[in-house]
Amino acid sequence: MRAKLLRQFSEWDTWYTGLEGEQRVGRELARLSSLGWRVLHGIEKSNGGDIDHLLIGPGGVFSINTKTHRGASVWVGDTMAKVNGGKPHPYATASNAEAEYVRGVLGRYCDFDVPVEPVLVFVGVESLRRAATQYTVRVYQEREVAALAPLAGKLTSEQVESVYAVARHRRAWLRT
Repeated sequence: MRAKLLRQFSEWDTWYTGLEGEQRVGRELARLSSLGWRVLHGIEKSNGGDIDHLLIGPGGVFSINTKTHRGASVWVGDTMAKVNGGKPHPYATASNAEAEYVRGVLGRYCDFDVPVEPVLVFVGVESLRRAATQYTVRVYQEREVAALAPLAGKLTSEQVESVYAVARHRRAWLRT
């Protein structure tokens, strides 16, 4: 409160900025529900972290990590990203690890292979560039996540509902 009155930056500012970005991406993902996609938000993990969004549909499962960097220039490489040319952040590596975690949890409860892909969505950026070799993580700006909508051929509608039923159970994610 004191920081706000003195117009000083606080850790709450970062939290609120991140929440706003997640809400914006959530609204974009909600638009895919009429096309057979299911969406979950803020899934708590056993290690204390969370999965920003989980998109489940005909094109598979997408573990979506949201990063908000208002007005920034972002470059994404194979394992890391740079914001405004600054120090590297392990966003791509973390997204891959999160997708592996999701694959492990869903694989424990589904009787079929569940394809899970990592996705990084940047919110509020001025520009977004991807390394020519960056194929391990799907990288989008918030308005581009609709590009996932036409993907198909990985899960049947019955499998989508089965994965969604498992993913909605909190205990599945909190089991170590």
